[in-house]
Amino acid sequence: MVVTEGKTLLEAVEQAKNDLKTENIFYTKEEVKKGGLFKSTVYKVNAISYQELLTEMKNYLEEITKSLGLTVQFETSIRDEIFTITMFSDNNAILIGKNGQTLRALETLCRAKVNVDWNIFVKIVLDVENYKEKRVQNLERLAIKTAREVRTTKIPVALENMNSYERRIIHNKLTNFKGVSTVSEGEEPNRHVIIKAE
Repeated sequence: MVVTEGKTLLEAVEQAKNDLKTENIFYTKEEVKKGGLFKSTVYKVNAISYQELLTEMKNYLEEITKSLGLTVQFETSIRDEIFTITMFSDNNAILIGKNGQTLRALETLCRAKVNVDWNIFVKIVLDVENYKEKRVQNLERLAIKTAREVRTTKIPVALENMNSYERRIIHNKLTNFKGVSTVSEGEEPNRHVIIKAE
């Protein structure tokens, strides 16, 4: 993390990039009045590199998981400004929680910390030993299997309650599936997908 100043915002940002030795930075800015009689505006920038921010998030998660009594290994990556942290633990079930609720809560905590500390919003993806990838595959299989049943029996089927991300997976998988349509019903957190025959 660095704090830089410049006569222009661009100058301050470029100085921060030079100091951090990377183009990939987040920054917050403020304008400061300096000087006596002939006051001039100076731009002050607080900057952090993507890699430093990712390390901060990993350290924060390490604190939380240690307080839960878990031993966790972390793998981190940044791609297209999406910060991904995959956790490997001696007790994955606790980290994931029922239907991924604990994992989503940890994601929310990380986002909130970054927002409070840096006043920025970043895309953070947390995963536990590829749980999310497996969950997507399971949901897609469920969607196809249920859609086939509905098409054959003509009886609508209501799936279990799901969050918006999971419901979107079902809707997307069945967009081009002939003979059925999907609709979400209910109020959060009891919202679910209904697969109907057309």
